[in-house]
Amino acid sequence: MAETPRPNAEQAHQMGGLSVVATATDGIRLLTLSGEIDHHTGDQLRQALDVSDAAHPHVVLDMRGVTFMDSSGINILISAHRAITAASGWLRLAGPTDSVLRVLQLTGVDGVIDCHPTLRQALIP
Repeated sequence: MAETPRPNAEQAHQMGGLSVVATATDGIRLLTLSGEIDHHTGDQLRQALDVSDAAHPHVVLDMRGVTFMDSSGINILISAHRAITAASGWLRLAGPTDSVLRVLQLTGVDGVIDCHPTLRQALIP
């Protein structure tokens, strides 16, 4: 499976916003993110991660286009991870940029939520 192209991260970054594109592949909900995850954009990501209507949800966040993430993003990811695992599912992060990966590592989130260097690896059941 080839790497999925990213939405225009530059446009989302210029607006200081976040682009979230939701698709599904082989029963996995794929959220492709571009831009910044912070207190201004957090609600958009929180809504996209809502799995209250799904049994055994499988969710992959394609983070290759995320240019910035603060503690708001960390809190959203942890909350989503808890909700998804409580529903007997899983959450995986794919391709975080170096700066975002550093935040994930410093906070220990990479030890709680599966982080994969590529989208292809994250999509493997």
